[in-house]
Amino acid sequence: MLIDLQHAVGNFLHDIFVVQFDWWVVLGFIAQAMFTGRFLVQWIESERQGRSVIPVAFWFFSIAGGLLLFAYALYRRDPVFILGQGFGVFVYVRNLWLVLREQNQKSKARAAKPKRASAKRVSTKPAAARKAASGS
Repeated sequence: MLIDLQHAVGNFLHDIFVVQFDWWVVLGFIAQAMFTGRFLVQWIESERQGRSVIPVAFWFFSIAGGLLLFAYALYRRDPVFILGQGFGVFVYVRNLWLVLREQNQKSKARAAKPKRASAKRVSTKPAAARKAASGS
């Protein structure tokens, strides 16, 4: 019985990873790697800052991986996968748009903020009095 199970699993894996292997599978693996890469980017940035953050690169990886997985799902004609990735890409694009809009608003606010003049001490004493006070 164990040998039959081993053969069945072996045949199943051989069929998936060897017999059905084509360029669409390569695309699927690349898409999945990009999709996974977004979590690595988020994790690394959170560790750097010592708090949970979502960098802009996370959304770019999400969009790229999501679009590639969406194309893969269309090719495979998988309705569950198509709807899941299609909706996900919409959410990723919307989040990226919100992040970029906020960054744009912050940069405009910084540019519009008046710069403070450096406060120089201006003496009200005449030059002769300043010279005498400094001992020169």
